[in-house]
Amino acid sequence: MQRKIIVTGDGSSSLLVEKMGETFHSRHGAVQESVYVYIENGLKKIKKKELSILEFGFGTGLNALLTANHALKHDLKIRYETVEAYPLTLEEYVLLNYEDFVQATISLKKLHEIPWNTPSPIILNNHFSILKHQQKIEYFSVSQKFDLIYFDVFGYDYQPELWQKEILQKAFDFLIPGGLFVTYACKGVVNRNLQEIGFEVHKLKGPPGKREMTLAVKNI
Repeated sequence: MQRKIIVTGDGSSSLLVEKMGETFHSRHGAVQESVYVYIENGLKKIKKKELSILEFGFGTGLNALLTANHALKHDLKIRYETVEAYPLTLEEYVLLNYEDFVQATISLKKLHEIPWNTPSPIILNNHFSILKHQQKIEYFSVSQKFDLIYFDVFGYDYQPELWQKEILQKAFDFLIPGGLFVTYACKGVVNRNLQEIGFEVHKLKGPPGKREMTLAVKNI
């Protein structure tokens, strides 16, 4: 998978998959998109001091970095798991500039250096632990239940198979009753799939450059 570093609209970096023409983050701003979608409209809506998060698509590690930082700032204890089929290489992630924008308590490099597929979460501090699964989402399974899911895979137009009912059903099953599913996307076919599975779907105002995003609740 050929990828190259790009600079997005807010000055923060991302990656472009050249063959697909798809970026890992919004071209309008990588950091501002992740903060708005996953922290402001995901993590901050969970009113618990201890919680668990599952991320579909570790990618650049930006969502994990922001979450770890938020956990320390707000005295939370977060157990974080993430699944990714194609991790970044050292040559790629050392060029990402997120720490110019985030006063991080854990380095991005450290997050990427954590081994994949360890038997238990790696504890980075009293506020944040992480377990990384290198696997295709289609084959991923876990017994742990989660309060929140960050769904941050490539867009429907590029990888529609990751937005089908079978994958979204996995997300539903991995959540606790009342758990939240949050994504940058707000495509009609995806939201209909979410509703048919049993989610209560909410369309929210999107981050800069995008009209809407989706927050879904497992009301069971």
